[in-house]
Amino acid sequence: MRAKTSHPNPALRGRWFHAGESRPNVLYRLMRRVFQVFVTAFWKVRVFQRFHEPAQGGAVYICNHQSFMDPILMSFALRRPMSYMARDSLFRFPLFGRVIQALNAFPVRRGTADTGALKEAMRRLKGGGQVVVFAEGTRTRDGRIGPMLPGVAMLAQRAAEWTVPVLIDGAFEAWPRTQALPSPGSIVVRYAPPLSREQTRAMTPEQLMDTVRKTLIEMQADVRRQIGRPALRYD
Repeated sequence: MRAKTSHPNPALRGRWFHAGESRPNVLYRLMRRVFQVFVTAFWKVRVFQRFHEPAQGGAVYICNHQSFMDPILMSFALRRPMSYMARDSLFRFPLFGRVIQALNAFPVRRGTADTGALKEAMRRLKGGGQVVVFAEGTRTRDGRIGPMLPGVAMLAQRAAEWTVPVLIDGAFEAWPRTQALPSPGSIVVRYAPPLSREQTRAMTPEQLMDTVRKTLIEMQADVRRQIGRPALRYD
């Protein structure tokens, strides 16, 4: 599985939202630009295969979770707007909660079957939006990709036209959960070919999540081999 050069989906050249989607608010557009400058100034970030971003239709991006910066890293090079599930405790700070809400975040209660968050994600997907989900439910403790929450399969199979696995590697080394502040580092973001609705519905939820996890593990092994990082061992 060899990484390819990165360029946007040709159908999205010259714009970063589809004609049928709601135009992102001013804060979202401003912060997107700020994040692009900050991320590329602080870290060496390489993005591969972003042409796999669907040109239109609801898309759920299933990503591994390495650091606090993952929502920004995962989406800063894409064209279309993104919505994010964020833990509900972040919305308890009034000013910060309003800011992240303006950036298309919506709350989810971790450790529970939060049907409200799932319904909101499905609403956005059925409206043609894009939603990113960190299906492990928490940040990695050792860089490896852990088991994935089965409820994510519901979003892919019931509401999304496309399911896109996304790998982040190197963010764990730059900002592990045991470290208070980030340090400089080299980070790779890589997108896999999207699975269509027909493909996801042909699998059981368990098969779908196993397929996504295996795809991410294969991409991680390939990326680490190419840039000279030690391989991570999986049982």
